[in-house]
Amino acid sequence: MQSNQLKEPFQYEKIPLDTIDINKERKAKNAAGTIKRIWSYLSREKFRLILVILMVLISSAMALLGPFLIGMAVDDFIVTRESTGLVTLIIWLFIVYVLHSVSIFLQNFWMVGIAQNTVHSLRKDLFYQFHRLPISYFDKRQHGELMSRITNDIDNVNNTLNQSVIQIFSSVLTLVGTVAVMLYLSPLLTVVTMSIIPAMFLGMRWITRRTGPLYKLQQNDLGEVNGYVEEIVSGQHIVKTFSQEERVIGEFKERNNNLNRSGFWALTISGFIPKVMNMLNFLSFALIALVGGLLAINGMITVGIIVIFTEYARQFTRPLNELSNQFNMLLSAIAGAERVFNVIDEKQEETDELHAKEIRETDGHIKFENVSFGYEDETILKDINFEAKPGETVAFVGHTGAGKTTIINLISRFYNYDEGNITLDGTDLKNIKRSSLRRHMAFVLQDSFLFHATIRENIRYGRLDANDEEVIRAAKDANAHDFIKKLPDGYDTLLDQEGSGISQGQKQLLTIARALLAEPSILILDEATSNIDTITEIKIQDALKRLMQGRTSFVIAHRLNTIQEADKIIMLEHGEIIEQGTHETLLDQRGNYYELYRGQLLDKAGGL
Repeated sequence: MQSNQLKEPFQYEKIPLDTIDINKERKAKNAAGTIKRIWSYLSREKFRLILVILMVLISSAMALLGPFLIGMAVDDFIVTRESTGLVTLIIWLFIVYVLHSVSIFLQNFWMVGIAQNTVHSLRKDLFYQFHRLPISYFDKRQHGELMSRITNDIDNVNNTLNQSVIQIFSSVLTLVGTVAVMLYLSPLLTVVTMSIIPAMFLGMRWITRRTGPLYKLQQNDLGEVNGYVEEIVSGQHIVKTFSQEERVIGEFKERNNNLNRSGFWALTISGFIPKVMNMLNFLSFALIALVGGLLAINGMITVGIIVIFTEYARQFTRPLNELSNQFNMLLSAIAGAERVFNVIDEKQEETDELHAKEIRETDGHIKFENVSFGYEDETILKDINFEAKPGETVAFVGHTGAGKTTIINLISRFYNYDEGNITLDGTDLKNIKRSSLRRHMAFVLQDSFLFHATIRENIRYGRLDANDEEVIRAAKDANAHDFIKKLPDGYDTLLDQEGSGISQGQKQLLTIARALLAEPSILILDEATSNIDTITEIKIQDALKRLMQGRTSFVIAHRLNTIQEADKIIMLEHGEIIEQGTHETLLDQRGNYYELYRGQLLDKAGGL
C-alpha cells in the first residue's frame, strides 16, 4: 500500500478542515506584543513615515474629492444642460486624480524603503542572536527550520509591511472621510448604505477567527518542511547508502501534506472575503438605487447625490475589503514575526562574569577538581579530577555516552560546569572571557567543516590577519601543500561546505593547516584520522605531531593505537573516571582499558 502512494507523492487529497488542530501550540501567544515590537523597528524611520502619512492623507482626500466633483458635474451641468464651467470642473477633476496617483506612487516608494530597512535590521538582529545562543540550542533544533525563520518568516514580514501598513492606514482614513461626507449629504441614505455593516462584520469575524490560527499553523508547517528538506539534502549519501529513498519520500509526503492542508484552508477561507464583499457591494448598490431613487422622485435629494453615494458606497466597501485582506496578511506576518522574536528572545549564552579577564598568553595548564555536570535533570559527569600540564597530551577513551565530548565542551566553555573547578594556569575558567579563552584554542574534529570559500580563505580562517606566506607555510607543515598545488586553481580553488572535489583526508589536512595557522596553546582533537586510508593517515599523523608539539592537547580517541604516545590516558564510563595513566601503565593493570585494547586488536586481526 505504501509503495503505491509513494509513486504519486504529490497527488491531491481531500483535506477535511476538522482534521487540522489549529489550537495545538499554534495561536499567537502575544499578538499585541509582537505588533509593538515590529513598530519599534518601524519607528526608526520616523521622517519617512511622516512623509508616507502625509501622502496617504493627500491620496485619501483626493479619493473623496473626485466623486464629489463628479456629483457636482451631474447636478450643475448634466441635469441642467449647462456647459459653462464644465471644462473648468473637468480640469480640476484631472488635477485631483493626478495628485491622487502621484501621492500613491510616493507613499509606495517611501514605504518600500522603510520596509527594506526594517527587515534589514530584523534580519541582522536575528543573525546576531544566532551567534549569541549556546551550542545546546542548535543541538536541539533542525538547522533548516532555523533558516526558515531568517528567510521565509522575515520575507513574510517584509511583504506585509510593503503592502499592508499603507493599505490599513489609507483604508481607515477613507472609511472615516467617506462616512463623514455621506452623513453631510444625506443621513437617511447613509443609514441605508451602512445597513450592510452588521452582515459584513459577522462574515469577517467568522473568517478571521479561523484564518489567524491557520496562518500560524502554515508558517510552522513550512518551517518543518524546510528543516526536513535541509536535513535530507545534507544527508543524501546516507539516504542512498541505506536505500532509504522510499522512507524519506514518505516522511516528506506527510510533512508536505500538513503544509498543503494548512495552506489550503488558510487561503480558501481567506478567499471568501472578496466574494462576501462583492455580494454585499451589489446589495448596497441595489439599496442606494431603490431608496435614492424614491428620495430623488420626492425631491429630497438630487441625482448627483445618488451618483456620489454610489461611488462612495464602492469606496466604503473597498476599504473594508482591503482591511479584511490586509488583516489576514497582517496575521500571517505576526505569525512569522513571532517565530523570529521567539529566537531573538531565547536565552543567550551566559555572559562572562563582571570580573572575567582577557588572557594574552597561556601555558595551557588545565586542571579539573571535583567537576560535575548535567544536562537538565540528567547527570553526565560525576566528580572528575585530572590535570593536563603544559605541553602534555591527554587522551579520553570510553564507550559512546561516557562523557568524552562533554569534557571537551567544558574545557572550551560551550557549557558551564555545575560543581567543582576547572582552572587554566591556576585561574578558574569562569573568570576568563570566553572569547579570550577560545582564541588560544584550536579544534580538529572528526567531521571536518569547510566554508564555501577558496582553500586559501579556509586556511586563513584560523587567523584572519595571516598573509599568504604564512598560509602556505601552514599548508606545508600540514602536508597539504602538494595536493593543493595540483588543483587547477591551487590555493584559489573554490570549495563548498562539503569540500566537493577533494577527499576526506585532504579536507582533514586543510583543517590541520587552519589549526596550525591559529598557533593555539590548547589543541582539541576528535579522532582526526578515522576512516582515512593508510597513506593519508600517515600524512595526517605526521601533521598532527607537528601541530601538537609544545601544545597542551586533548584527544578523543576511538582507535587506541593512535594514542599510545599520550602522556595520560583517561578512561571514562557513565561519566566517571575509572582508570587513568600511560598506555603501558593501563595495560599492566589489566583492567577495562586492557580489555578494550585487546578487543580492538582481536577485531583488527579478525578483519585481516
